[in-house]
Amino acid sequence: MFWMILFVVGTVFVWTREVDGSGAVQTPEIKLLSFIVLLFAFIFPAIFQGIWLIINLVINRNKQSSIQQ
Repeated sequence: MFWMILFVVGTVFVWTREVDGSGAVQTPEIKLLSFIVLLFAFIFPAIFQGIWLIINLVINRNKQSSIQQ
């Protein structure tokens, strides 16, 4: 939930600002590009966390089945 809230806040920030930190006016195309960069910044950690979750579930399932036997 924390990452989702952070992503939504970042997205709202990107789409509502008129001028970025360097003083450049934000056009819809630049806003879309900024959103895509933000999306990639959140997708890669989410993929790694998902893979890590699957690995941990498989390891825990194997440990539990070996303990029960």
